[in-house]
Amino acid sequence: MQLIAKSGDPAVIRLNPLDNVLIARQPLPQGLRLEAEAITVRQPIPSGHKLATVRVEQGQPLRRYGQIIGFASQAIDAGDHVHVHNVQMGDFARDYAFGVDTRSQPGSAAQFQGIVRADGRVATRNYIGILTSVNCSATVARAVADHFRRDIHPEALADYPNIDGVVALTHGAGCAVDPSGEALGLLRRTLAGYAVHPNFAAVLIIGLGCETNQIESLLETQGLQASAQLRAFTIQGIGGTSKTIAAGIEQVRSLLAEANQVRRQPVSAQHLVVGLQCGGSDGYSGITANPALGNAVDRLVAAGGTAILSETPEIYGAEHLLTRRAVSREVGEKLVARIRWWEDYCQRMNAELNNNPSAGNKAGGLTTILEKSLGAVAKAGSSNLVDVYQYAEAVRAQGLVFMDTPGYDPVSATGQVAGGANLIAFTTGRGSAYGCAPAPSIKLATNNRVFEHQQEDMDVNCGGIADGSTSIEERGAYIFEQMLRIASGARSKSEQHGYGQNEFVPWQIGAVT
Repeated sequence: MQLIAKSGDPAVIRLNPLDNVLIARQPLPQGLRLEAEAITVRQPIPSGHKLATVRVEQGQPLRRYGQIIGFASQAIDAGDHVHVHNVQMGDFARDYAFGVDTRSQPGSAAQFQGIVRADGRVATRNYIGILTSVNCSATVARAVADHFRRDIHPEALADYPNIDGVVALTHGAGCAVDPSGEALGLLRRTLAGYAVHPNFAAVLIIGLGCETNQIESLLETQGLQASAQLRAFTIQGIGGTSKTIAAGIEQVRSLLAEANQVRRQPVSAQHLVVGLQCGGSDGYSGITANPALGNAVDRLVAAGGTAILSETPEIYGAEHLLTRRAVSREVGEKLVARIRWWEDYCQRMNAELNNNPSAGNKAGGLTTILEKSLGAVAKAGSSNLVDVYQYAEAVRAQGLVFMDTPGYDPVSATGQVAGGANLIAFTTGRGSAYGCAPAPSIKLATNNRVFEHQQEDMDVNCGGIADGSTSIEERGAYIFEQMLRIASGARSKSEQHGYGQNEFVPWQIGAVT
């Protein structure tokens, strides 16, 4: 999928010679003549939005990236604004062609300053975590963590500079569900992934005591055992709220000295596991930040690292670009099976996958889920797809993998971190603000405007790709450098603002009774 084929007019971008739409680099006024394209703009076109290059009859496909992004719901003339008012979804065949585009991938060497745990796992951060088995213990967990917040009680961790913090990751589930059902299984798998995450030096699990998600069953079903680094207790067992808060504070205090003993050391980038996210996407996402991140992913994979592409509804209509890179038919079919699950799920819930583009996405120029998906898969670069995982499943393979998650960023990233991601790379065109403790999150702006307007939240500007002042390759190299730098301990913008605790959102699926 060619990403940028230079248009003859600097006001617009042609992404592929097969396209019948152009992308506006800047707001285009009605009546503007694009001489190089032999088109007159028929309506005002906002920056990042599309205009037709030729007349497209009703029912005919519209193409961007050389791929179908929708069908004309009415006749569209050359120069017309192409968007939700004249574009609709439609069925069309996709050639999955399993594995035809796999390629040999030369290796390279890269390092970062990591924290090596006693069992050999490598961390990018050093937190103490507090998890909850149920929503009922959330207030207690937060109170324990707040006691150690540096912005509230700076003295609490003053003697422990190597500890990044104490974080409480709470949720709204854990009871009134089928004890053997899918919903509880997903929650338990997610909690277990966090309980053993290398970015936690130790973890407390706090429950109420009478919830469906009994801590003993949680540990047993997930193959976990209580230890000095994994401790659990309940409010009912301790004897009340204030007593449990005091007990939790004392438990954390007893963990601080050992947790502070860590030292960073050079480790191979093969220990880096990066979750790929895009949120608040716009018409530039698939042109700038996403392909630049994809270039960084190729560099990461070449160095032996792992990248997790997710958000299954947001690859819908573009999944064939991934199956063609699957290392085996089995891997490709696993991905298609997840697409079919989502089609069935939406049908059962009386929903549509095309509901996914948000109001902000549409305001930024994205019209259909097909268009959004084609831009989203660019985050995966050109590396081979080596495996497909269920939500929050432990990622064992190295290279580019896919994890089935919803498109909602906090839910998706929560699954990735549960699967082992120790860094999140997040592209945004509208200015999403997000963090993901215990994994640092890097924000990549798709356009100059959002980077300049929201610099306090953005780590990397990819807007120069659209105006030609930089390239996908240059930004990709820079993003990879930033991955290594932040994995080595440099704080991302979201960490500086304290994001991360509230963004723990396990996928809730199924009935609550």
